[in-house]
Amino acid sequence: MSEISKVAYQVMWNRLISVVEEQAQALIRTSFSTSVREAGDLSAGVYNEKGEMLAQAVTGTPGHVNAMADAVAHFIRRIGRENIAEGDVYITNNPWEGTGHLHDITVVSPSFHKGRHVGFFACTAHIVDIGGRGFGADANSVYEEGLHIPIMKFVDRGTVNETLVTIIRGNVREPDQLVGDIYALATCNEIGHRRLVDMMVEFKLADLAGISDFILTNSRQATLDKIAALPRGEAEGHMRIDGYSRPIDLKVKISIEPDGVLCDWAGTSGVDKNGINVPLVYTKAYTCYALKCAIAPEIPNNAASLEPFRITAPEHTIVNAVWPAPVALRHIIGHMVPDTIYDALDKLLPGLVPAEGAGSLCNFQVSLRPRSDGPWPADPVRAEVLTFNSGGSGARPALDGMNATAFPSGVMTMPVEATEQVGPVIVWRKELRPDSGGKGQHRGGLGQHMEVGAWEGYEFDIQAMFDRVHHPARGRRGGGGGAPTTIALDDGTAMKGKGKQFVPHGRKVVMAFPGGAGYGAPAERGQASIERDLALGYISADAARVDYGLTESRAADVLATSRRGELPR
Repeated sequence: MSEISKVAYQVMWNRLISVVEEQAQALIRTSFSTSVREAGDLSAGVYNEKGEMLAQAVTGTPGHVNAMADAVAHFIRRIGRENIAEGDVYITNNPWEGTGHLHDITVVSPSFHKGRHVGFFACTAHIVDIGGRGFGADANSVYEEGLHIPIMKFVDRGTVNETLVTIIRGNVREPDQLVGDIYALATCNEIGHRRLVDMMVEFKLADLAGISDFILTNSRQATLDKIAALPRGEAEGHMRIDGYSRPIDLKVKISIEPDGVLCDWAGTSGVDKNGINVPLVYTKAYTCYALKCAIAPEIPNNAASLEPFRITAPEHTIVNAVWPAPVALRHIIGHMVPDTIYDALDKLLPGLVPAEGAGSLCNFQVSLRPRSDGPWPADPVRAEVLTFNSGGSGARPALDGMNATAFPSGVMTMPVEATEQVGPVIVWRKELRPDSGGKGQHRGGLGQHMEVGAWEGYEFDIQAMFDRVHHPARGRRGGGGGAPTTIALDDGTAMKGKGKQFVPHGRKVVMAFPGGAGYGAPAERGQASIERDLALGYISADAARVDYGLTESRAADVLATSRRGELPR
């Protein structure tokens, strides 16, 4: 291969990444669900004709993209190569052949150029409702969690499967929103296809074989080189989290070998009777993500850069649940996978990985309806409102944790204005939670306070999807733990961290989301950082005094300065 051709292939590789990013941005612009257009809970990718992922969009969440890396092979197997035709669009929400639960719709479109099948585009989006019990942990099997769409043709040679559309509309609570999202998914694949064809015409490509070989060969070798530079060894990681009605133990053994990193989840708790179980594809997605962030963050994600990370887990453990286990809230456990990986990796590569953070998203969904104990409002409506929220991330070896930032999912916190416009819900309070970040040389990120109610004349059910109520984030290298999650009605009545719960007319739900843990000994934190935290309201005067030894007089001076709108010098 000549130097010129290598340069050309590198340009094409960068172009493919920009193509799938445009694909993802098109999905954000055209989707109906706030979970997609506001939170970015989606993925987009391009694949070669064999079904190997060549590039993924920067926008999106690793739980979707890394899981979707395996999905196209399932589509090829189920549809059959002989049945793949120009103008087709395929669809599924199968948790084990898609991205882990029924609330994710995956759409795959074959890409043809001059009559020749050259590859695929795929995308995934989280939709607000798929029927069944609704988005929550209360189901005891996947059959209760909503409508299952096996891998099938949504569009056959340009003709939409109207029978499938009718079935979908008849089984979900927000039919216009869901069907609109499916068309948005299909459209964004079409946009990716057009840009791919433009690139192939520009570079005079008949197929993707050459660029595919270049991307996969170089990505695999670059990842192996990163792994080869690491010290050999093995270590175990463990984390205990809330679970649904009993604590869950996540256990992993990591082995750094010359040709890869092995992760074995043997010893992890068994499947739960409620919907917090995780298909292996989702466990693999977040295990690979955690390892890539630590070991090879600059290498783009594709089939070959993920291949050296090999993940195993015994069947019927909570991280390898098999059909028909309930899996609706698989993210609650799956988002804890990276911190468990880092508990082991810190023993092998000290000074590299962060302290524990909130982990799972602090999501909840409210089902709003006219009150049942009094007169209805004029023009009553019913609505499903899903909101994505985040606790704090863990402090890093050289930096504080990030406030109200989702790690590892990477999705964005939804704006209040976007949440309130889709139903009769009111967000009375949403602000950072002082003193929630763990103390340390580097402070953990702050969680949030949030208070939610309904319009006059409405009541609602809330599907709580929280963890860290009983097992808050743990500090690393002498850092302190983050604050736990709390949830209650505004009259003080305690509520559960998970499950569907009724909220009467006139009541509000008061929540405090968890903080990330600290890193390093608090005595090593610089006074300037302590005073800045106090001035910004990240910590209280009591915390500054008790946790960091700031004198009362100096704390008073800092607060006086901050009231004048100045930060301490």
